[in-house]
Amino acid sequence: MKKVSFLIQFLVNPKTVGALLPSSSFLGEKIIENIDFKEAEYIVEYGPGTGVFTEKLIEKRDPMTKILLVENNEKFYTLLKEKYRETNNLFIVYGSAENIERYMREYGIPYVDYVISGLPFSSLPTSVSSEILSNTAKILKEDGQFITFQYTKIKKVFIEQFFTKLEMKREYRNFPPAYIFSCTTSKK
Repeated sequence: MKKVSFLIQFLVNPKTVGALLPSSSFLGEKIIENIDFKEAEYIVEYGPGTGVFTEKLIEKRDPMTKILLVENNEKFYTLLKEKYRETNNLFIVYGSAENIERYMREYGIPYVDYVISGLPFSSLPTSVSSEILSNTAKILKEDGQFITFQYTKIKKVFIEQFFTKLEMKREYRNFPPAYIFSCTTSKK
């Protein structure tokens, strides 16, 4: 399998690749720690990059749980397609998370239990971020979660406006240290 340099992708695409290095396994563990893998039927991951979180999702999920990856970087998309070509119930889309509802229809996914995101909201245009977060709130089932990480708290208030509840944690063992936002929306 061809190796894709995260650093080179960051330098070439700084607005869509939000870091110099892939996320640490410590951050990966903290991102997925609240997922109920026994109950989750549908999980979406925005911006999986090289698959650090994807690996953990595949390892812990029920084999019947469907995972949909949405990657906007062509090199990472190609890497993921090759890396997971034999993985059942894993679908990989080359496109933008703005179009999540269309991708869900294409793969017969009626709702989502969890959305994991590695998207750099601080460098995305506000209109794109708004569309992604608004659509994410729509697709989550009752008490579903949107879990994202950011390197600063700059977008916390912005992200919070799309959800009814946001809890924040910090992972210092990542480079750079990261904030994890776990967001839920009540549909009542």
